[in-house]
Amino acid sequence: MNDLESRFAQAVKEHKSTIYTVCYMFSKDADEVNDLFQEAVINMWRGFEGFEKRSDIKTWIYRVALNTCISIDRKKRRNATEPLSMNINLFDDRDDDTRQVDLLRKRISRLQPFDRAIVLLWLENMSYEEIGQIVGISTSSVGTRLYRIKEQLKSMND
Repeated sequence: MNDLESRFAQAVKEHKSTIYTVCYMFSKDADEVNDLFQEAVINMWRGFEGFEKRSDIKTWIYRVALNTCISIDRKKRRNATEPLSMNINLFDDRDDDTRQVDLLRKRISRLQPFDRAIVLLWLENMSYEEIGQIVGISTSSVGTRLYRIKEQLKSMND
C-alpha cells in the first residue's frame, strides 16, 4: 500500500462514524445506508489526491458525503418506485423516547436535501461557521436557515 492509499485508509477509519451519520440521515434502510457509505467513500477516493487541505479533513469528508447523498437522493426521487414491504418491523419499540426520535426523523426526512444536511450538521453540534463551510453558505445564513427549518418542522403534520 502506497502513502496515498494508507493516508486515505486512515482518514476513512478515523471518520467512519461521520460518514455513516450523514448516510443514515438520507435513508433508514441498512442496505441503502451501506450503499450510500460505499458511494461516499468512492467519491472521497476520487478527490482525495486533490484535497488541498484548505479546510479540515473532517469538513471535507462531511462535504463529500453530503454531496454524494444529496445527488443519489435526487436521482432516487426522480426514479421513485414503491419498495417491497414485509410488513414486519423487527425494531419496533414503543417507548416515548423512541416515538419522539422516530417522529423527528420522519419530519427531517421530508425536508429538502439541503435543509436536511444543515439539520444533520446542527444535530452533530457543529458551529454555524463549520456548517457554513461545509454547505457553502455564510454563517448568518446558517442561523437564518436553521430558524426557518425549525419552524417548518414544528408546523409539519404527522
